[in-house]
Amino acid sequence: MIEIAGKIYALDDPQVIATLAAGGALLLILLLLFLALRAANRSARLAAPLSQQMAYLGQHVQQLGQGQEQLRGGLQHVSDTQANAQVQMVQTVEARLSSVQQQMNDRLADNAMKSARALAEMQERMKESLHGSSKQTATSLTQLQERLAAIDKAQDNITKLSGDVLSLQDILSNKQTRGAFGEIQLNDIVSKALPADSYALQHTLSNGKRADCLIHLPNPPGPIVIDSKFPLEAYEALISARNDAELKAAVQMFRSSVRKHINDIAEKYVIDGETAEGALMFLPSEAVYAELHAKFSELVQEGFAKRVWIVSPTTCMATLNTMRAILKDARMREQAGAIRKELGLLHKDVERLGDRVGNLDRHFGQAAKDISDIKISAEKAGRRAQRLDNFDFEELAPDDGSNVVPLSKPEA
Repeated sequence: MIEIAGKIYALDDPQVIATLAAGGALLLILLLLFLALRAANRSARLAAPLSQQMAYLGQHVQQLGQGQEQLRGGLQHVSDTQANAQVQMVQTVEARLSSVQQQMNDRLADNAMKSARALAEMQERMKESLHGSSKQTATSLTQLQERLAAIDKAQDNITKLSGDVLSLQDILSNKQTRGAFGEIQLNDIVSKALPADSYALQHTLSNGKRADCLIHLPNPPGPIVIDSKFPLEAYEALISARNDAELKAAVQMFRSSVRKHINDIAEKYVIDGETAEGALMFLPSEAVYAELHAKFSELVQEGFAKRVWIVSPTTCMATLNTMRAILKDARMREQAGAIRKELGLLHKDVERLGDRVGNLDRHFGQAAKDISDIKISAEKAGRRAQRLDNFDFEELAPDDGSNVVPLSKPEA
């Protein structure tokens, strides 16, 4: 870029390049002219042809000057055109910038309004959410208080239950009270499963032994004894063993205790001709019963061999329900004769009732016939009464003359 007379020209502009080329050529010509003049001073006479050439060159230089003047005018016109174009471009850019700025302002205002609305809606939602949250928090606190009250109540129940458990432990720690606990549980199960006249509690047998419960089953199998046994000490030692030695001792103790109970029941409560061929040993604990069947199946087999069947509260109830069915069937067989007799009497009553119904039907038939005859006579009497009321004597039938009373002639 070059600046000439306050105007800026680009070096790569073709007009500028042409002008520079013309100026360079002019300078070269002037330089040649200067050299020629110097040479002319030396050889003026010998340079006549050269002066002609110089004159010719002068004409050309004049033409070049005119061309330069025209070039300067063209450059001025180009400069003015470029300036006008720049002004128009600046005005267009300013107009576009103004339009873009206005659009941006409008969009910013619109976005600001939308943001304000969104912020207001968000504040409203947050207000509603906070209100709902506070309401839910209040409800949750109320529910929490209720649950805490329920927990306090449950804690009281647990405390009471722990006291009951301690009392139960005190009961089970004593052999006599433990035996009474098993007897009470057995009595409760038997009383719920069987009729009151089908069993006897604390029944004394012919050998002087007292059984916890005797079920009066028919022959066979006959009366069967249920005796309650509770090897709690051996079971507690078994589950609380901490090493192999303690476990071995506890297993031996549990096996000996259960075997002794089986032998005692087989010897005391199985009597030929008085009781059934077997008896039931009642274990009042499902845990002891499960441990026995899980790890001491040989003791269960020994009980089967000696006809002593071990039952828990659950299996005892099932066994008693089976016994109740047997008792019901036996009682139905005992009452079969009475039922047949009653059926015979009922048959006679039905026959007698049939005869009486037949007689009553005959009576009803005769009464219906009599009523029909009475109805016919009443209709005839009604017709005759109507005729008499209308004095229709001429219409009397001839065959009715026999019923007319003749008038007797007066005696002369």
